[in-house]
Amino acid sequence: MNQPKIKHALSVTREADFAAWYQEVISEADMAEESGVRGCMVIKPWGYGIWERIQQVMDARIKAAGVQNCYFPLFIPLSYFAKEAEHVDGFAKEMAVVTHHRLIADGKGGLVPDPDAKLEEPLIVRPTSETVIGAAMARWIQSWRDLPLLTNQWANVVRWEMRTRMFLRTSEFLWQEGHTAHADREGAMEETLRALEMYRSFSEDVLAMPVIAGEKPENERFPGAVATYSIEAMMQDGKALQAGTSHYLGTGFAEAAGIQYQNKEGQQAHCHTTSWGVSTRLIGGVIMTHGDDDGLRVPPRIAPQQIVILPMLRDDDGDAALLAYCEEVRAKVAGLSALGEPIRVLLDKRPGKATQKRWAWVKKGAPVILEVGGRDMAEGKVSVIRRDRLWNDAAKVNFAPQDRDEFAADAAALLEDIQSALHTEAATRRDANIVRGVTSMDDLSAHFDDGNKYPGWVELGWSRPSGDELEEVIAKLKTLKLTIRNTPMDAGTPSGQCLFTGKPAVETIYVARSY
Repeated sequence: MNQPKIKHALSVTREADFAAWYQEVISEADMAEESGVRGCMVIKPWGYGIWERIQQVMDARIKAAGVQNCYFPLFIPLSYFAKEAEHVDGFAKEMAVVTHHRLIADGKGGLVPDPDAKLEEPLIVRPTSETVIGAAMARWIQSWRDLPLLTNQWANVVRWEMRTRMFLRTSEFLWQEGHTAHADREGAMEETLRALEMYRSFSEDVLAMPVIAGEKPENERFPGAVATYSIEAMMQDGKALQAGTSHYLGTGFAEAAGIQYQNKEGQQAHCHTTSWGVSTRLIGGVIMTHGDDDGLRVPPRIAPQQIVILPMLRDDDGDAALLAYCEEVRAKVAGLSALGEPIRVLLDKRPGKATQKRWAWVKKGAPVILEVGGRDMAEGKVSVIRRDRLWNDAAKVNFAPQDRDEFAADAAALLEDIQSALHTEAATRRDANIVRGVTSMDDLSAHFDDGNKYPGWVELGWSRPSGDELEEVIAKLKTLKLTIRNTPMDAGTPSGQCLFTGKPAVETIYVARSY
C-alpha cells in the first residue's frame, strides 16, 4: 500500500542536500543570521535562548564540582603566547591581531590606522585563554594550600576560520573554558576525566545527543597538551562532530608561565594544569542530531519554551473569552515542574492565523504545541501536538484532543517522554551506522566511496602508532577525507590486528568524516 505523501515545512530535505537543509533550519527557526562580518553571526532570541539554557544547566554542574567562575581580558599580549612555542604554533594561522589603538581620516572620506598610534606590543584577540590565565595562576598560587585552583569563564573567542558555517565553525563563537591547576598528575588527570564525564552526561541527558567519550590520537591533541579527550556525536548524515574536549596539559604550560608552588617539604614544584570547554557548536549538534524535514526539534530540557499555546483568534468578541481560557491553561501548567524545573510555557497572543503561527513554532522545534479554538474551550479541551511525532499515518498533523486538566496532569510526563524519545531515536540511528569488520584499506576506501552518501563510522582495532608511523596513517586517511575520532573509554581491548600497521591491536578507534 502506498503511504500518503507528506508536504513538509522546509523546501529541502535532509536526504536531498543535508548542508542546504541545515542552513534552512537555522533560517526558518529564526535562530541566527549573517552579521556583515564574514564568519561572524548574530544569534537571535530563539537561538540564544537555547544557548542560555545550555549555559544555565552546564554552569550548575560546573559549580557543583567546586569550580568558580571568573573573567579574563579579551586581548592577550603577544609575548604571552611566545612563551609557549607549541601552543602558539597550533593557533598562529587563526589569530586576529590588534596593532593600532586609533584611526584617522584618510582624506578621501574614509578611516585608516594612525601610523603614530601603533601599539608597542601587538595584542591577540582571545583564541583561548591558557596563556593569560596561566599568568594569573602564577600570581595566585604560592603554596600547596592554594591547590587545586579551579576556574571557569563564559566568554567569546576568535579564531579566523577560512570556511565557516553557522554554529559549527565561526570566526567568533561563545563558549565556556575551564582552567585548573593541581599539585600532581593524579589530581590533574582526575579533573580532566571529571570534565569529560560532565560533558558526556550533559550531552546524553540534557541535549539528548548520544556521544562516545574517549581519548584523541596524538595528532589530534590540543596544541601543547599531554593528552586530549573528547565526546564525539554522530550527525544524521553520518559525519562526526567533536562536541566537547578536555585536556591534561602536564607541566608544560606551568613551566612557560611560571606556575609554581611550595610543597609540604618546602620545595618548589610546577603545577599540573588542565583545560576543558564546550561551545555554541553544541547548538549545531542539536540541529543535526534532532532536526527533521519540517525544521528543528528541541529537546525539552534546553527548549526556551517547552509548551506553546496558540489560541485560534478570530478578531471578534469571542477572543477575550478564548484568551482567558488559554491563560488559565498556561497558569496551571506553569505552576508545575518537569525534568527538575518549572515548566516553561508561553501563551502566544500575537495576531495572525493559528496555522501560520503553528508552522512557525514547528520550525522552531517547540516540544509541545497546543492549539485551542472555540470548540475546544466549550468542551474544556486542548489539541496537543508533539513536535517529535508531528504526522499521523494519514500524513495529517497529529492533533491529540485532550481534556485540559488531564493535559496539565500529564504535561511533565509528556515532556520527559519527548526528551527520552529523542535520545532513543538518535542512539538507535548512531548504533545502526557504526560498521565493524572492515579489515583492509581497500575495504575502508570502498565503504567511504562517494556513492555511499551517508557512510557513518567505522570501528577498527588500533595499535596506537606514534611519530612517523602515525603520520603515514594520517596521510592515508587524509586521501579518503577521513579522521580518527577517538578511542572510546569503555571499549575494552580488541582482538586482531591494526588495519594500518599490521601490529596487534591494543585499543579501538572510530574513523569517520567529520565537521
